[in-house]
Amino acid sequence: MKSILLIEDNTEMRENISEILNLSNYKVYNAENGKKGVDMAIKNKPDLIICDIMMPELDGFGVLHILSKKPETMGIPFIFLTAKSEKTDFRKGMNLGADDYITKPFNDVELLDAMEMRLKKSEFLKKEYSPSQEGLNEFIDDVKGIEELKKLSSERRVKSFKKKDNIFMEGDMATGIYFISKGKVKTHKTNEDGKDYIVDLFKEGDFLGYNSLLEDTNHLETATVLEDADVCLIPKHDFLSLLFNNREVAGKFIKMMAHNILEKEQQLLNLAYNSVRKRVADALLLLQTRYKDENNENFTFTISREDLSNIVGTATESLIRTLSDFKEEGLVELKGSHITILNLSKLSNMRN
Repeated sequence: MKSILLIEDNTEMRENISEILNLSNYKVYNAENGKKGVDMAIKNKPDLIICDIMMPELDGFGVLHILSKKPETMGIPFIFLTAKSEKTDFRKGMNLGADDYITKPFNDVELLDAMEMRLKKSEFLKKEYSPSQEGLNEFIDDVKGIEELKKLSSERRVKSFKKKDNIFMEGDMATGIYFISKGKVKTHKTNEDGKDYIVDLFKEGDFLGYNSLLEDTNHLETATVLEDADVCLIPKHDFLSLLFNNREVAGKFIKMMAHNILEKEQQLLNLAYNSVRKRVADALLLLQTRYKDENNENFTFTISREDLSNIVGTATESLIRTLSDFKEEGLVELKGSHITILNLSKLSNMRN
């Protein structure tokens, strides 16, 4: 049963709407003013909020402003309910992030239709999509079904890349975002001396290249295939139309970018202050997190010593010495370019 938070200071109106929602098989939380509404939204996390604008203590605009700043409530669909119909109020509400705006008086069907549309719109955020071409198509099809958008490109080109192929180069124009339906990819930067540093690692089901697209810059990194990959390009126009017309999709990518920023900050701190031994352990843990096969107890991966040293940010010779130490300590097993992690706990708890 979906839950609805109704924030309305008029007792008769609140009781009438609450009765309609109860009869329509919704669970209803009632709040008679904005302050109580904010508290109830944080406590109960409803599936949708219906809120009057003109209220004492805290008006509807204030309620939306507060809830949109909190991670636990920012994604809840929000419908304004008001007797005012001036365009300035409508625009203010939409600029704050409201999903819909219903003007009193209204009929039952109008309200219920608006609610059902907004609930459907938010459903796909909770849905898990398989990390495959079919999963990508399903994701896009779900979005198309809940938005008045032109259809996204039906000819999403999938291209196969061999190991060491470049998907895009540093300085290339960003023409879209890339979805990896198979394989492994690294992004890396090269300094003036020709030394590489691996910025990030990607696997099946990941998106890459969206930072440059959002910043409207050329690619700041090179994307190179670590393991034969199938990659789908979503054209720039299609992605930006989706992003700017859908608050939920925008929120999803904002969270993804925020997570990436935190990871990059941690990587910089590690490079600045951690020993080589600690950085090698962290690099092995990063690979384990990115590429672990849940069916295998011990994690084994294939990576060149050069690539691994570029993740660590050290000379290849230093990396090889450290891996040899780890082997003698029983932390890893080495067979050519294959590395098996034998003691994840000790690597995780390694001191600087």
